[in-house]
Amino acid sequence: MLSFFRRLTQSRFGVIITFGLLGVIALAFAAGDMTGLGGGTSGIAADDVATVGKAEVTANELRTRVQTEMEGFRQQQPTLDMASYVQQGGFDGTLDRITASLALEQFGRQQGMVVSKRAVDGQIASIPALQGPTGKFDPSLYQRVLVERKLTDAQIRADIVRDTYAQQLILPTRGASQVPSQLALPFASLLLEKRSGLVGFIPTAAVPAGPAPTDAELNAFYRRNVARYTIPERRVVRYAVVDAAQVKAQAVPTDAEIAAQYQQDRARYAPTEKRTITQVVVADQAGAAAIAAKVKAGTAIADAARAAGLEASTQTAVEKAAYAGTTSPQVADAVFAAANAAVVGPVRTPLGWTIARIDSIQNVPAKTLDQARGEIATALSAQKAQAALGKIHDAIDDGLSDNATFDEIIADRKLTAITTPGLVANGTNPDAPATQPDAALAPIVSAAFQATEGDAPQMVQTGSDGSFAVVALGRVVRAAPRPLAQVRPAVMRDLMADRASQAARKYANAALARINKGMPLQQALGQSGFPVPPARPVTASRAQIMQNPENTPPVLRLMFSMAQGTAKTIAGPDGWFVVKLDKIDRGNATGNQAAIQAARGSITRSVGREYVDQFVKAVRAQVGVKTDPKAVARVRAELLAQGGSNN
Repeated sequence: MLSFFRRLTQSRFGVIITFGLLGVIALAFAAGDMTGLGGGTSGIAADDVATVGKAEVTANELRTRVQTEMEGFRQQQPTLDMASYVQQGGFDGTLDRITASLALEQFGRQQGMVVSKRAVDGQIASIPALQGPTGKFDPSLYQRVLVERKLTDAQIRADIVRDTYAQQLILPTRGASQVPSQLALPFASLLLEKRSGLVGFIPTAAVPAGPAPTDAELNAFYRRNVARYTIPERRVVRYAVVDAAQVKAQAVPTDAEIAAQYQQDRARYAPTEKRTITQVVVADQAGAAAIAAKVKAGTAIADAARAAGLEASTQTAVEKAAYAGTTSPQVADAVFAAANAAVVGPVRTPLGWTIARIDSIQNVPAKTLDQARGEIATALSAQKAQAALGKIHDAIDDGLSDNATFDEIIADRKLTAITTPGLVANGTNPDAPATQPDAALAPIVSAAFQATEGDAPQMVQTGSDGSFAVVALGRVVRAAPRPLAQVRPAVMRDLMADRASQAARKYANAALARINKGMPLQQALGQSGFPVPPARPVTASRAQIMQNPENTPPVLRLMFSMAQGTAKTIAGPDGWFVVKLDKIDRGNATGNQAAIQAARGSITRSVGREYVDQFVKAVRAQVGVKTDPKAVARVRAELLAQGGSNN
């Protein structure tokens, strides 16, 4: 489930490359307040888990950052919970990221590096979530996010500064890697290696099922595999939607408003002329004159341009002002004064000499007020609805700021409250597995899973038209296994499948023993006592495996870890494979420049990662990083105690 996450956090390089990502997470998912760089001591204080040079990392800061980053990863893995995050390396990765980023920041400052306030301003302003309806940075939206996430501007800026120092230090280090061809040759030869063998299969469906399991066997299997039958943490969500339908009456524009808007946009409804124009730009006047002569004589402008080694371009249904913006006012005046099918030019422009042909002319008549009424009314309705929704949003926001409860907001605004059943993070109801999650509820459920019990209600945007929902966390239902009586058929099915898999494994191992004594693979499988599919030959190159290792069948990956002439077994989704490796054809990339260059590129990336790894280790050693194992263990235990909760 978390293969990407594990790969990212198991290497020191993974710690570094996520700095930029986590800078955004810090703002979007309530990043913890990292300490400043002043006032530290050489020892570790009682509430500190680590010191990095003069900076301190407190237990609360580590705990908050772990929760924040877990929520960030949860956007990609909705079923992720705190226990899984900690157990699969997330906690250690977070601590490494904190200490490494602090060390890099202090090292950068020691070297005289500076991150300006303007650079930080630019990064904040470029975050898409902080851009208002105009597409520009919205300071009020930024302040609202800070308040909702219980953050300060200083915390966000400190995170961005730290991440910027890290990027400035590691990117040149990563790029400073060159690999000679002599080093790449053996790796390139390895990629050309080919292997062939036979693969047999013992399907679990073919294995005798055996007697029905007893109650004692069912109980034992249920206890051993209770996680299979455990329902993840669920949350009961209370919400009320405020959308355009609720302000429809207020959004109807009057005749006067429509008329005023028509007058304001009268240029838009005036008669216009649109032309389709094919043109070519030539660097010298003589060449342009030659092309113009050919076109005026009847040669298509595209053909005349192509004969001169140029390419003509066509602008379709373009107005004069737009055409002038892409060429020049002089060309536009000449082209729009010419008749249909006329050839204009050469006309001098800043880029050279333009020859143009008018392919067609379209005269668009003016629109009267009655003709434009429908589109104006639609646009005004949308504007007025958005304004009305904005007023309601601001009024509710004021109420929440005054500590109004969910029920008080609902009663005051006369909204309809809805309470969901217990939903898991992806919006499904475990008690109704056949029901698909409602996509419209996704942002509402996501907000509820980011809240903790006792949190104030929050407002969540649900549509681009200004629609939103007031969301409150009703109740948290902790993760718990279903009683055996409820899942008995599933336990019975799983136990029988497990029993068949174990039996198939025994038959596969028995066949493997016969193969290792010299018996042919198909004959060894045939002695199992029940029908099995015929063995099939398999051939692959190592390059094929390396192109897409994640999606390579496990059987092929196994073949490239075996010695020639040996056999092994491996589990499959519905049985057991028996693999016999017959032949290894060694590769030789001598003279194969394409293979060598490909290997060089791959090795160069690895070398770059290694340089970053060593550089960060050296920085940590110079700055001085100390951790308190007991304090770290306490924070880890506290987070694990949350189980499937992120609270």
